[in-house]
Formats: sequence, C-alpha cells, structure tokens
Amino acid sequence: MNNKLYKSIVKKNLKRTNHLKNYFYGFLSGGTLGLSCETVFLILKKITHMSSLNIRSLISLTIIFIASLLTSIGILDKLITKYRSGIIIPTTGFAHSITSSAIDMKKDGAIKGVGSAFFALAGSVILYATISSFVLIIIKVIINA
Repeated sequence: MNNKLYKSIVKKNLKRTNHLKNYFYGFLSGGTLGLSCETVFLILKKITHMSSLNIRSLISLTIIFIASLLTSIGILDKLITKYRSGIIIPTTGFAHSITSSAIDMKKDGAIKGVGSAFFALAGSVILYATISSFVLIIIKVIINA
C-alpha cells in the first residue's frame, strides 16, 4: 500500500470533530467548575470565617479528592471525553494523571506497581514545572537586582 492510498483511507475513515462544539463544552464545563469553586469559597468564607488561604487549600484538596475518586471509578474519563479540556484544569488533570497511572499498575502490587507508576505521567510535569520556576526566579532576581 502506498502512502497516498493510506492517507486517503485514513481521511475517509477519520471521524470529523466539531471544534465549535468542543470549545463550547470546554468553556461551559470549565466555567461551571470555576464558578462552583468560587461559590463554595464565598460560602465557606462567610460561614467559617477561615482565612482565604485555608479555604482555597481546602477547596483544592476537595477537587483533588473528587477527581481521583471519579478517575478510580471510571467516571472522569467519560467526562473528559464529553467535555474535553474544560474539565481538566491543572488541579483535576494532575490528580487524574496520578490516579490513572496508579490504577493501571495496581495488578503488580503496592510497591512495584502503584508505587513505581504513581508519577509516571505526572513526573515530567513536576520536573518541567520545577525547572521553569527556577529559571523564572533567576530572571526575577536579575531584573530586580
């Protein structure tokens, strides 16, 4: 099979994506998630009189827990398929990547499976976030010196 024939077969069988619909769903789901977190923040601020930093930390932990729970029972994958990137804000995406890596390797046991694969997907994110933070801090120090 030559390259032209292969490309024509792929093009004919490739499912077309509706980008406008994906943008709408991403905007709607991300906006709803952000709005619900802000609503919970305002309610907790009024009821508990906790500091803003503590409330934001509590909300972040709650989002991480919910994303990990939904990933472990298979619901978050379906939501991501439907709502695309709007549901994968950095917090939920990071929790999803860690949980899905751990679940994929649970058959190999706690140490060799879950423990070794825990940061398989998220490790590169941690690495490059650390490196870019270091570089940006160096730039800030040079500029402010």
